[in-house]
Order: sequence, then C-alpha cells, then structure tokens
Amino acid sequence: MTLLKVRHKTTYRYARPVELGEHRMMFRPRASHDLNLKKAKLVIRPEPVSIRWVHDVFDNSVAFAHFGGLAVKELSFDSTLTVDHTPYSSPVPEIEEAARTYPFLYNQEDEPDLQPSIALQYPDEGGRLKKWARQFLHPGRPTSDTFSLLATMTTAVREQFRYLRREEMGVQHPIETLLLGSGSCRDFAVLMMEAARTLGFAARFVSGYLYVPSQGDERPVGGGATHAWVQVYLPGAGWVEFDPTNGIVGNRNLIRIAAARHPRQAIPLSGTYEGNREDFIGMTVEVAVTGEAPAAAPERLGEHGHSDRLRPDDRGSARDRDAADAQRSSLARARSSFA
Repeated sequence: MTLLKVRHKTTYRYARPVELGEHRMMFRPRASHDLNLKKAKLVIRPEPVSIRWVHDVFDNSVAFAHFGGLAVKELSFDSTLTVDHTPYSSPVPEIEEAARTYPFLYNQEDEPDLQPSIALQYPDEGGRLKKWARQFLHPGRPTSDTFSLLATMTTAVREQFRYLRREEMGVQHPIETLLLGSGSCRDFAVLMMEAARTLGFAARFVSGYLYVPSQGDERPVGGGATHAWVQVYLPGAGWVEFDPTNGIVGNRNLIRIAAARHPRQAIPLSGTYEGNREDFIGMTVEVAVTGEAPAAAPERLGEHGHSDRLRPDDRGSARDRDAADAQRSSLARARSSFA
C-alpha cells in the first residue's frame, strides 16, 4: 500500500472579462479495492454559484460547476487528492482457463455489456490497424497465449513509436499514429485500445496520473502529469491495466480517475464561455504526484468525498508541459459563442 498525493491545478486567462458557462470536471477517483480515496479538496476561483456531482454512464465521478453568468479575466481549478494505492500482488493476472488462449469468446452474460467496448470507435480503412495488431499472433498456430499477446503489444508500442509532447488539441487517429510513428500517451492509449478491439477484445480508455518514485535511473514517461493508458477485460481477471507509453502491465503507480469507451468521455476539464474566440489568451496546467507518509488518522470526508471544498491552498507544484498538452483537448469544448 502506498499513500500518494496528487495536486492538479488549471488556470485559464482571458484578455477581457468573459461570461463563464458550465464547466465539467473529472478529478476525483472512484474508490476501489486497489485505490482508496483518503482526502479530496477542490478549490475554484472565483467561487461557483453551485457544484453538482453525478456518476456518468461508466460510473465515473463527474462534477459540474455553474457560475451564474459571472464575468472574469481568470479562472482556476485546484484539485488535491490523497489516495491509498495498492499494486496488484502478481504481474500476471489470473485468467479463466477458457480465455487463457486466443481466440476465445466472452460468455453470454458478459458479452452484451462488453459489446460497446469491443466496437471500433475509429474507422480502420483498409484494415491497416488490424494488420498491425495481428503481428502479435503466433503465425501458423491456431491459438496464442492471451496475456502474452497483450503484453507483447504493450511493449511493442513503447519500442516501435517515439513519444512526443503534442501541442495540438484532441487525440490522433490510430492510423495517423501508425503512419507518423510517434504520439503522446493519449495517442498510444487509443492506438492500443483500437488495435485490441480489432482482435475482439473489450478495451477502454483510462485517464489519470502516473506516480514516478524518485529512486532509480530509468523513469517512466509521463510522470508527474496527467496520463492515459488502456484497460482490457479478461475473464477471471476483470479489467487489466496496460500502459503502452511505458510498456508496463499492471496498476503499479497508476492513479485511475476515469475509464470510458472513447477518450472524449474522459477529459479532465472542459467548459464554455461567452465571448470572442480571441479573448482566450492562454492556459497553464500544474501537476505534482508525490508520496506521503501515512497519516495518524484519516480525515472525515463530506457528502461528496471532499473537504473544505472552497478553502484556498497556496502550496506550489511544478508545471508539467505534458499535462498541459493532454488537457488542451478540453479546449475543443471551450467554444466562444461570439456574443
């Protein structure tokens, strides 16, 4: 068990006062057997008129902030989390006998619920993506080891593609990632998610954070930033984590915030404002993930799992460019309405 603290602050700046619309936030993890939320605090400046918490169709925790038409030149969201994280004890998941070799069929009870995560979300014209995925099958053999297939695919993404911090909004089409041979963590997550789907696996996109311990010479890519990876559903093991950016299997040091069918459903922060497009002059994102000594006693959480929701917290954290790059996708939804 590891006690981890995450601070994630986003600040939007405008050339003149703009009227704020609704903003959607995905900062709070869902409690699970491997991730226990101990403390959570959300500071929004200026203070919204109201905050509404819901669970989306994937049971992710989502908050909506309403500002009542408030006009500002700066808007900031400062989220601080403390979580107990428990890595899986074994690097190889316990898969049901019938699913240990590929191909296999999901059982009749699970298949209807998994079908949306099996269907491709990006067209694979010409079967280019499926061809890339099939290289990990054993040629000339009727079956392949299921776990080895997925683990090899995970490692191959890290070895075959070059990691880049991208300034562009959104996620690359997986075919574009194949052609370019490069991408960000979210691009690699989409590439592997869709490649696994071409082989009939149920796979989904995961957003969250990656903790990088200070010791050791080889540091994973994306540490101290928003991060993206993949979960694949394997009978008997459930949703198993695969991080293609770093070629790592398992949940160690991965702080899961949201899992979804499509990456646009797991954007950390998005919103709108009334004004001209050129009124938006910039955004900064600061993310820090650090280890903490266990506290003497856990803090009592409020109704929605957060404490002192609007109390300022002025402790600093280091800016991370990749976090800003990943979150730029949210700007696609921060449209001006040209009043």
